[in-house]
Amino acid sequence: MNPSTAAARVLVTELVRHGVRHVVLAPGSRSAPLAHALATASARGDLRLHVRVDERVAAFTALGLARVAGPVAVVTTSGTAAANLHPAVLEASHAGVPLLLLTADRPHEVRGTGANQTTDQVRLFGAAVRFFADVPAPFGRPGEDADLRALLARALAAAAGTRSGDPGPVHLDLAFREPLVPDDDAFWPEASDGAPEIVAARAVEPATLDGGPLTVVIAGDGAGPDARTFAEAAGYPLLAEPSSGARSGPAAVGPYRLLLERPELGGRIERAVVFGHATLSRPVSALLARESVEVVVVDRRPDWIDPGRRAARVVSAVTAPPPGDPDWPASWQRAAKAAQDAVDGVLAAGPLTGPAVAALVWAARRSGEALVVGSSNPVRDLDLAAAPAVTDEAGPVLANRGLAGIDGTLSTATGVALASGGPVRALVGDLTFLHDAGGLLIGPLEERPDLQIVVVNDDGGGIFALLEHGDPAHAERFERVFGTPHGADLAALCAGYGVAHRRVTDPAALRSALAEPVTGRGVIEVPVARAALRDLHARIRAAVSAALD
Repeated sequence: MNPSTAAARVLVTELVRHGVRHVVLAPGSRSAPLAHALATASARGDLRLHVRVDERVAAFTALGLARVAGPVAVVTTSGTAAANLHPAVLEASHAGVPLLLLTADRPHEVRGTGANQTTDQVRLFGAAVRFFADVPAPFGRPGEDADLRALLARALAAAAGTRSGDPGPVHLDLAFREPLVPDDDAFWPEASDGAPEIVAARAVEPATLDGGPLTVVIAGDGAGPDARTFAEAAGYPLLAEPSSGARSGPAAVGPYRLLLERPELGGRIERAVVFGHATLSRPVSALLARESVEVVVVDRRPDWIDPGRRAARVVSAVTAPPPGDPDWPASWQRAAKAAQDAVDGVLAAGPLTGPAVAALVWAARRSGEALVVGSSNPVRDLDLAAAPAVTDEAGPVLANRGLAGIDGTLSTATGVALASGGPVRALVGDLTFLHDAGGLLIGPLEERPDLQIVVVNDDGGGIFALLEHGDPAHAERFERVFGTPHGADLAALCAGYGVAHRRVTDPAALRSALAEPVTGRGVIEVPVARAALRDLHARIRAAVSAALD
């Protein structure tokens, strides 16, 4: 069999042997050996193949799959096709998501000659990948298969963070020569046991904290249940972002970002123990930058998260001290109850707004049903309005908070739904929806997810209205360069992609729509007024202040 076909079949066989169960393919000519091999493996039931015509969509779909299913491969042809993976690669790098990027390339002898669809793909993604190899075009030499097996084992170990504790994307740039189509469909390589056994690095002993300082636990994106366990064991208030995986239980505090501004609460904090990627809230960032606060970062990765540059200790794990003064967590819980009631009261008294929609979506979560949240206002609206759950029985809340971009959110949610095998709901803004409208395109031969997308449509960039740019002093230029109204017809767009659409304008209709089972793909569009955002948040802040005073 020709060398390109043989190499591609070995690579696909090794993917299967190492437990990769999902591959996303964006078709092209130079990557044809891999496409043929993947089609065969899919027909054999060895893996699930997902085909997308847009490489950017393919990469974010793979990102969503990998958030649930572990390492996932994404395959492209050469040229701009490979470059279109870059946004998802950056998100995966900062979020620690294991992606295997298999980009096809022209053989070395035609590089630099101006050959069609040929560019420099060597280290195309720079420092964003954990491992890179420029793999020459195979020509059938003895030992070639063994080399590919060893290379793939090393790449997948780097993607999973087996040795480093730092998972993320890896990149194999695979050159292929013609012929690019198989000349023998009968032979399929057997899985080999020649690759090395890769043993995880030794676990470290947890650090112990003293119980003296008045402490809060900050649970950022991806913190996981360890943050909740630690906070409850130590008797500390838990300030958990929606996508932390820790926003539940008796220690969790509701609208904490408003409480951090209170001298009797946030002003008394002496220590913050930080789990996960805590970058959602300005009050939290200000707390972690305060000179009077001891910051303890709990992070297993070698490149720990400390944007305030104030970490006093960086540990891989931590043991809770015995609970201290019970009035400290009790004072936070009393304030959280009053603040939550005040927020709920303001939202219930008015029309549908972003925070009101977020609260209804949060309340409608079902057991095992994942929620994917877009960056910008939706995740912040959840953070403000979503009362912490009593238990963690509902499904996971996921968000692309590695770089907090709006890129690829619909595709990420699609990948989450395909990997989980269950219904998934996404909460996004209108610009996030439009930015990834191509993610709605799934061909008739492809597996379809059960995905409901709730779009809070304020016809533009609502988050900027809440930042300095939204001050009335900048009103003359705000609408064009920050508000960016688009006037898009979301119903017509959905119809073009064959996705069900409904528009709801009142809380009762939204509750009813959210109560229905999520089957197939559908969009719920909720129009809201962007001009009222600044006033709404001022009223919420005033109501909370009055309740606490």
